Amino acid sequence: MLSKRIIPCLDVREGKTTKGIKFKNNVDIGDPVDMARLYYEAGADEIVFYDITASYEKREIMLDVVRQVAETIFIPFSVGGGIRTVADMRNVLLAGAEKVSVNSAAVKNPDIIAQGAKAFGNQCIVLGMDAKFVGKSKATPSGYEIYINGGRTPMKMDALNWAIEAQKLGAGEICLNSIDADGTKAGYELNLTTLISEEVDIPVIASGGAGTPEHLRDVLTLAKADAALIASMVHYGTYTITEIKSFLEKSGVKIRKTW
Repeated sequence: MLSKRIIPCLDVREGKTTKGIKFKNNVDIGDPVDMARLYYEAGADEIVFYDITASYEKREIMLDVVRQVAETIFIPFSVGGGIRTVADMRNVLLAGAEKVSVNSAAVKNPDIIAQGAKAFGNQCIVLGMDAKFVGKSKATPSGYEIYINGGRTPMKMDALNWAIEAQKLGAGEICLNSIDADGTKAGYELNLTTLISEEVDIPVIASGGAGTPEHLRDVLTLAKADAALIASMVHYGTYTITEIKSFLEKSGVKIRKTW
């Protein structure tokens, strides 16, 4: 069994790390380069960087910040936000990222997943999915709908169907963001995570809702996620990565020991 990964997430807006609740009311909380270095030194398995307004503002990602983070840490580094073309992917990878995450652009042009996988390998392409519970319907048989543009725009697309299609197109990983759970610190959306994890063969990163180490244990075991994204619980100093990993190890979860 592969070790479960603990991945701090840096949502970046105008060059600052920011945090909101359910994709709204964001507050700036620090410098992404300094925070990435802190989490790397604290034992993070990976770092995820999202330029959260790039797609909505129709601009390119902040490559200078990506470059600075990449020069600071020596663990896998995934970058998303404003990536619309294979050329954008190449620029982000050349800036030092190991993976690129496509979200809004992939919904609008699914072939970008296949193009990216062909150019750089499946392992480099992460599908970012922002999903919200809307109830089962003809358009959303799973009950979960895909949103784009930082959770602003509903697409009448079913989350489960989209995950399966993205895997077929060549995505090597899925980062599953629950809009309902985001920033609440009340726990991950276990039903949604289980739904996706059981139907795809590629790794699923659970995102949205982490507040305690118990939440990570549940999503990594009960919901079968391969990794857990964390933000508020470490951004505000409530827990350290060592405390989280120590709890998980004692709970029988296989993790990469970093202390």
